[in-house]
Amino acid sequence: ENEPTAPRRTLGERSEYGQIDIPRIKEGGVNCLLFAMYVSPQYTSRLLRLVQMLDAFQAEAEKNRDTLTIATSYKEITRAVKEGKIAAVITVEGGEPLEGKIESLRTIYRLGARSLTLTHFPRNELGDGSGADSGSHLTDFGREVVEEMKRLGMIVDISHLNETGFWDVIDLTKEPLLATHSNCKALCSHHRNLTDDQIKALAENGGVMNLSFCGGFIKDGVGFDTESVKKVTIMDWLDHLDHAVELVGTSHVGIGSDLDGGCGFPDLSDVTRFPSLTEGMVSRGYSDSDIEKILGGNDLRVFKKVLK
Repeated sequence: ENEPTAPRRTLGERSEYGQIDIPRIKEGGVNCLLFAMYVSPQYTSRLLRLVQMLDAFQAEAEKNRDTLTIATSYKEITRAVKEGKIAAVITVEGGEPLEGKIESLRTIYRLGARSLTLTHFPRNELGDGSGADSGSHLTDFGREVVEEMKRLGMIVDISHLNETGFWDVIDLTKEPLLATHSNCKALCSHHRNLTDDQIKALAENGGVMNLSFCGGFIKDGVGFDTESVKKVTIMDWLDHLDHAVELVGTSHVGIGSDLDGGCGFPDLSDVTRFPSLTEGMVSRGYSDSDIEKILGGNDLRVFKKVLK
């Protein structure tokens, strides 16, 4: 039988479906989020699809302007938070909507996007995703995109990128990078995770590795179905944090939930569960100042450095 489809949700109303909406964001004590726009490669007009998504998000933001504001710079993020609002940073997940044209990148920047995840799982015009890794380098277009992002003041997100492409990005830019939702390959062998050498290179570049809540990236043998993720606990997530901190210290790790992106497990099932992260870090002996860095201070440092 067909599963009942979840009703359409709005940002401003609390829902029992999905993982994020403004009432739940507030309950979780979160005040700055990256909202990722993902366009499936199945669309023939991928840039148009992204424009539709950006328009829908802008309309929702406008409806909720008393509680949420779209932020495009470090100053705007800090101002929103000072005013008691949620700062929403628009990001694009996967270079598919660029359709191989650099003008598209400049245009989505003007429309408010401040970060681009170069690839999703498959290969695109920029390079190989980790799910289609042929060992290829970034394409000429991929290199052009990284250079132009550096010029514009856009954050390069290396999550999902194949390893060869990752090293190309490290060679191409001295600007700090983000891995917005990746975990440690040493603890879970999934192709989406980063090796110890990659984690160290990301830290040397001044970047931040944000640890995702995807059960399949946290524990070997776990899939993405609801039964399977029950095997994952917050202790397993904290093991990834400890491992990354042992490698590079507390200044280069953060929270990369990927909520409403097919991720989460019972202990971290939606945005209201964020206080559990703090409790978990306290239980592992992290200091208040380190916890503040991990909960957002490190990512803010990157926003301040890169965003114009």
